[in-house]
Amino acid sequence: MAPQVKSIEWTDGKLSLLDQTQLPVDVTVEEQTSVEQVWDSIKKLKVRGAPAIGVAGAYGLVVAMRDKTTLDAGAFMDELQRNADYLDSSRPTAVNLSWALKRVVAAARESGAATGGALLDVVRETAEAIHQEDIELCRKIGEYGVPLIQDGMGVLTHCNAGRLATSEYGTATAPMYLAHQNGVRFSVYSDESRPLLQGSRLTAWELKEAGIDVYTITDNMAAFVMQQGLIDLVIVGTDRVAANGDVANKIGTMGVAILAKHFGIPFYVASPFSTIDLATPTGSDIVIEERGEDEVTHFGLRRTAPEGIKVRNPAFDVTPNELVTAIITDRGIIKAPYTENLKKVFG
Repeated sequence: MAPQVKSIEWTDGKLSLLDQTQLPVDVTVEEQTSVEQVWDSIKKLKVRGAPAIGVAGAYGLVVAMRDKTTLDAGAFMDELQRNADYLDSSRPTAVNLSWALKRVVAAARESGAATGGALLDVVRETAEAIHQEDIELCRKIGEYGVPLIQDGMGVLTHCNAGRLATSEYGTATAPMYLAHQNGVRFSVYSDESRPLLQGSRLTAWELKEAGIDVYTITDNMAAFVMQQGLIDLVIVGTDRVAANGDVANKIGTMGVAILAKHFGIPFYVASPFSTIDLATPTGSDIVIEERGEDEVTHFGLRRTAPEGIKVRNPAFDVTPNELVTAIITDRGIIKAPYTENLKKVFG
């Protein structure tokens, strides 16, 4: 990806988000001037990817509260909590959003600041810290994961867990970027990721921009390319990892994991600590977002299904932990037994 194009920019107190719904045709950056606009940007996937929406949500609270500095501390905190709850309602599955919002509110509450202006400073500083931490976390994921990618390998990924889904580097793509920087020669096969095509519109675009050898394939081609021996490794991102190692990610991920198991291909999940949710026991406890029917019944503006047809459109599925070879985190590579090992590292 061209270095000047970032999913999130915070400059001179202004929040700008890359409108990812316009990629790869148009590169459009929108300044966010209200909390309602931030909510809408998250809901409509203008900003997407678990880490990125966490960062956007944190900055969204700065946007929401920057004209509330005349409030006393109690009224400010009430308004801050109300806006955090509002932003949290935009997307329920990715844990990073609620994690970031809770962290900002807790920091303000525990700061002891006595005025609205002082509390706003805490809100802004905490959001900025979350943003910088995300960059560092993704870099560490890349460092732990880069030895997995060797010369001549084919790597399959699903949806977009790249730079566009985070502040920088990406999660699943972080090892790819670092391997590429190290001169390793490899190819990436990017699943198209229906129905919103994040794999072809976003992942393929950013990897191509970075000079990485990348192929776009439709989701139903994954089995064929695996059968042909073109895939040596699968790395995907995640929106939530349950305490037992079950993994929620973009719809279709579980199918890729089942295929990888059948063909004996390692299946890795890349996740920062903020996506590890030890408070959620298993994948069956994760709320799966159901999106609108138009995403399924239309391809772009063209209708591809009959009028009045019944539709299911879950945005995510849950890959059982027994299909996960390991989880690449910013604190190392975690292997089974996940309940024990995730708690040991992140508990």
